[in-house]
Amino acid sequence: MFSRRNFLQLSTAAIAMGAVSKASLAAIPEIVSTDKPDTQPLLLPETGRPYQPVTTLNGWSLPWRMNADVKEFHLVAEPVKREMAPGMVAHLWGYNGQSPGPTIEVVEGDRVRIFVTNRLPEVTSVHWHGQRLPNGMDGVSGLTQSPIQPGKTYVYEFEAKRAGTFMYHPHADEMTQMAMGMMGFWVTHPKNPNTMKVDRDFVFLLNSYDIDPGSYVPRTNTMLDFNLWTFNSRVFPGIAPFVAKKGDRVRIRIGNLTMTNHPIHLHGHEFQVAGTDGGWIPKSARWPEVTTDIAVGQMRAIEFIADAPGDWAFHCHKSHHTMNAMGHDVPNMIGVSQDGIAEQFSKLVPDYMSMGETGMAEMSDMAEMMPMPLPENTLPMMTGKGQFGAINMGGMFTLLKVRDNIAKNSNADPGHYQQPKGSQAYELAGGDNEKLPEVVKEPQIKSVQPTVEFNVRKPNMTPNKSHEHMEH
Repeated sequence: MFSRRNFLQLSTAAIAMGAVSKASLAAIPEIVSTDKPDTQPLLLPETGRPYQPVTTLNGWSLPWRMNADVKEFHLVAEPVKREMAPGMVAHLWGYNGQSPGPTIEVVEGDRVRIFVTNRLPEVTSVHWHGQRLPNGMDGVSGLTQSPIQPGKTYVYEFEAKRAGTFMYHPHADEMTQMAMGMMGFWVTHPKNPNTMKVDRDFVFLLNSYDIDPGSYVPRTNTMLDFNLWTFNSRVFPGIAPFVAKKGDRVRIRIGNLTMTNHPIHLHGHEFQVAGTDGGWIPKSARWPEVTTDIAVGQMRAIEFIADAPGDWAFHCHKSHHTMNAMGHDVPNMIGVSQDGIAEQFSKLVPDYMSMGETGMAEMSDMAEMMPMPLPENTLPMMTGKGQFGAINMGGMFTLLKVRDNIAKNSNADPGHYQQPKGSQAYELAGGDNEKLPEVVKEPQIKSVQPTVEFNVRKPNMTPNKSHEHMEH
């Protein structure tokens, strides 16, 4: 059971920062926070209307309290530290200890009240991306409200009018604050928990950062040349897998808050595009895909039956988005002989290794044999290891793991898939002359014309004498 005890609960003195009166604090829900990078257990609803909770990839859902008939949440905008993968921590801005912030789950028709406390060094606001709400609750600084000053708390209140998939993010110094990681997921469940029911419902945001090797803080003026492309501010191999039992109906909801589009691709299955930012697509209008492109600011929900056991890749199909800490000024050395260069350079730089003559996959192989020295607080460009060696991937890449024996609501990693005998690609040990197994061919069936009986009537003959029995 998911409970408040799973989190670090901050004291009200730290929350207030001396800027909110004690009388006001009595009306504010307690702050619940965590800095754990793992996928947390489902937040099962103990109060309010029932719903089927979602699993936030490498994240969690924000607890609430019921105040009469209003569901109350407390978001805290603040500096956070986010482990992007083991070996690298980024100093970001987020909510309640993490970037992205916790997922907010409500039910269609809920009256929602969100307290937003600003612990940033500058003003902020929160825009509830895609929601139908009063204009004054839309969260655009200077347009629909005054900005939230540091140390102050604002209250947003509105009805969750339609079921669907949404996001939240600032509309104040947006370029800086979103580049620093300020964003979160919002799910409004249908009133009837059996409507469009699935067995597993995953959510995550696409985001990106430009963090120089050896540094901790993103560069916020970058427009396109990011070097860390992430799922929920994590990069492979730090991204958790999607885990499903064979036969489960799976939904994955994806929101894009990067600066470019992402063609998201799933191996081993085909899915249907079931929802957009505008709502759910009628079943008669859904279409099948194995890759769906998600533009900036868009949401997509895909659904499929996890009927193929295995470890299946799930990733952005832009090849540079499956890399970590990638430099943009690296020369192409393919085909360039580097004989003698490494020896000369090693006299000046003892750990120097020449690379790239035959491609970049050798980076992963060398990392296994002799770990390369890296700057402080950075990651190899291609990393992650499978049961057969280096995967040569990073960034926006993870796995869908389908097994026969996954427990309900469990997201525990089941380990490597054991492929059945005869179902794996193999090397020709004897080269081109190796004798391959005989291919059993289906027997060919000769076409035989069937026997047909018919009568022929000759002209000028009486009916009784006009029939001749013919066989063909």
